[in-house]
Amino acid sequence: MTAIIVIVLMPLLALNAIMFMQQSSMIFFPSTELQATPQDWGMQYQDVSLETSDEKQLHAWYIPYQGANKVLLFFHGNAGNISHRGESIRIFHRLGLNVFIIDYRGYGNSQGEPSEAGLYKDADAAWQYLTQERAIDKDNIIIFGRSLGGAVATKLASEVQPAALILESTFSSAREFSKSVFPVLSRILIFRYRFNSLGKIKKITCPLLVMHSPDDEIIPFHLGEKIYQTANQPKYFIKMKGDHNNGFLLSQPDYERSLKKFIELNVTGTR
Repeated sequence: MTAIIVIVLMPLLALNAIMFMQQSSMIFFPSTELQATPQDWGMQYQDVSLETSDEKQLHAWYIPYQGANKVLLFFHGNAGNISHRGESIRIFHRLGLNVFIIDYRGYGNSQGEPSEAGLYKDADAAWQYLTQERAIDKDNIIIFGRSLGGAVATKLASEVQPAALILESTFSSAREFSKSVFPVLSRILIFRYRFNSLGKIKKITCPLLVMHSPDDEIIPFHLGEKIYQTANQPKYFIKMKGDHNNGFLLSQPDYERSLKKFIELNVTGTR
């Protein structure tokens, strides 16, 4: 009996060991080459250097909108870097918002290697920069997270309670995402990362907008719905169109109109 147990367990343990070590490369797809700057998109900007609590130097852009007092803190997805977010930054600029976008550790010109705990530290550094170095009141900061950035945004928002939180094409937790995409493997693997937004969303009391497309081929639509269903009021859900990476463009002009309406109704001083 002992021999049988060993025969069964050894391959399982070996698989877990291999997958545990590979999980980082399966989640994070950073690019270190900046392909453009906001100046190439017709916008003035400031290069910003941040230092995290564990002494990593991060690169960010502060993109002002003349006369605006509201800032959108932008957490992007798991691939590329800030130079690939021009279309989104243009949208938020048209909405009359200053935009602050950071590259996580290991992305773009930021130091270090990405990890769940590291990304949370990066978000904290971004918040400290806005509220301390720039002395921006938290009631003037909207946090936005797309895809993996939604988990980062949710964690930060649960701790700081910003003016509003916008989550786009994101998931409820790493485990539930795996159950949906890899139903068999998810039952036998040890997870290195949690990204448990569902456990944190209940702590958030600021206005919340969740946006997701039923046609999202990467993050299942029902995971976005689950975040919305679990969240506190006031909350809003917008059904987008199109795939995971281009849904915000394929959903235009309704996408931009929905953002505008949410911000005007829920963020003081933007009506």
